[in-house]
Amino acid sequence: MTELATAGIPVTVTCRVLKLSRQPYYRWLANPITESEVVEAYRANALFDAHKDDPEFGHRLLADEAADAGEAMSDRTAWRIASSNGWFSAFGKHKRGKGRRPGPPVHDDLCAVVDEDGRTRHVFAAEAPNELWLTDITEHKTT
Repeated sequence: MTELATAGIPVTVTCRVLKLSRQPYYRWLANPITESEVVEAYRANALFDAHKDDPEFGHRLLADEAADAGEAMSDRTAWRIASSNGWFSAFGKHKRGKGRRPGPPVHDDLCAVVDEDGRTRHVFAAEAPNELWLTDITEHKTT
């Protein structure tokens, strides 16, 4: 908006078009960086230094390291800053699926049969004992 003001467009018109009040604009013009933004930048810098030194630390240990460096903060604040910047512990991140379709059956799948349409089907019929095994996995956690 300062560029528009130097170009000769009145501030009142610019604020009306952008649906801003004039007083907050002038307050921002007098002090464009707030004290809380400066404090958060120092905290983020302390967290980044701690994360760079020990990437296996989670946000709680990063907060302790930052407090030792002189930037005390709560665990929640450390989590908010670290997660917004993508600083996670090297351990403990679950690998989630990407929504892809399952791959082809493994080579030793004795039940797999290709039907006339080219689809892989399973036939659970054994010709001898101990040839096929089937288990119920409904009680096993999959995610």
